[in-house]
Amino acid sequence: MPSLRKTVDAVLERRTGAIPAVALSLEQRLTLVDRHGDFSLAYSTAVQDDLRYFGDASGYIAFGSKMGSAVALADPVAAPDARAKLIRDFVRAAGNPCFVQIGEATARELSALGYKVNRMGVDTRLMLSPQSFAGRRNETVRYSERWLFKNGYAIIEDAGDQASLDQIKQLSERWRAGRIVSHREMRFLNRPFRPQLAPGMRRFLLIDPQGVAIAVLDFDPVAEEGRTVGYTTSFKRKLPGTTPHAEIGLTKFAADRLRDEGLAFVTLGLSPLAAIEESGFAESAVLRGAMRRLFSSSWINRRIFNLEGQAAFKRRFHGTEEPVYVAFRRLSPMQMLAILRLSKAF
Repeated sequence: MPSLRKTVDAVLERRTGAIPAVALSLEQRLTLVDRHGDFSLAYSTAVQDDLRYFGDASGYIAFGSKMGSAVALADPVAAPDARAKLIRDFVRAAGNPCFVQIGEATARELSALGYKVNRMGVDTRLMLSPQSFAGRRNETVRYSERWLFKNGYAIIEDAGDQASLDQIKQLSERWRAGRIVSHREMRFLNRPFRPQLAPGMRRFLLIDPQGVAIAVLDFDPVAEEGRTVGYTTSFKRKLPGTTPHAEIGLTKFAADRLRDEGLAFVTLGLSPLAAIEESGFAESAVLRGAMRRLFSSSWINRRIFNLEGQAAFKRRFHGTEEPVYVAFRRLSPMQMLAILRLSKAF
């Protein structure tokens, strides 16, 4: 069966092989992110393996292809006034590409081109100020951090010299072993975890009373005009059995550290299928209803991915939920399957 799948994929992939892709080096991509990477997934589009790039040295759209379908990932990494043309050029070159995990400006441009645009979840933004975790509604967040320190835990930033790569790798592998689906890691919508930090990333560790790193929290930079203005959560890992206060306290500590450095915000990343409402654009009511049902499905949450739990964790921080969109001319079953397979969800 795997060999048959590869054969079919190879035949279908010939359809997307003609899309012109530019050979941008990692250094070139990171330079573009430093200038124009003002959204959560910008950094991930630059460093994730197996993506292709449409554009030139002044900006790009990251995309993947599977089963003959081209799928663009996130917004263009380009100057704001160049993004609309880059989108139009890519649509023309790719024929009928889908766009996933895009923001409102890209959604608006695609809607004007005749695309249907549905919500696919929300990203949570925490604006950083001395009042970020103040007030009664944030008492549980403050309590988690206090509980950790009271019980002998420590939180440190690790620039790569605190925990060995082998320790981080083992922590991640033990975390994965306890997941609902443990034999694969998501790709495309979120790149696979790597023990070694890439340039510009930040890492915070939770250390237990015995001095062992038991949880890790990684951030990717969000930048504008050559300056890092915020960070987005890229990975959270913890050892099985770790206190439930770990992730909350670790996130608060890291956000406070970044605030003290003058950063404007932290985003917590995509909550898939959460807060699915009407998009405000021409959209598919059938897809909207299907995503709502999937989000609340007890079978999906128990057996595939805990969608409700992930959204509930991020809502503990009372940030602003910003809609994230998927756009398509017509979302055929083949295109839907291609997105799932690109993401290693199937």
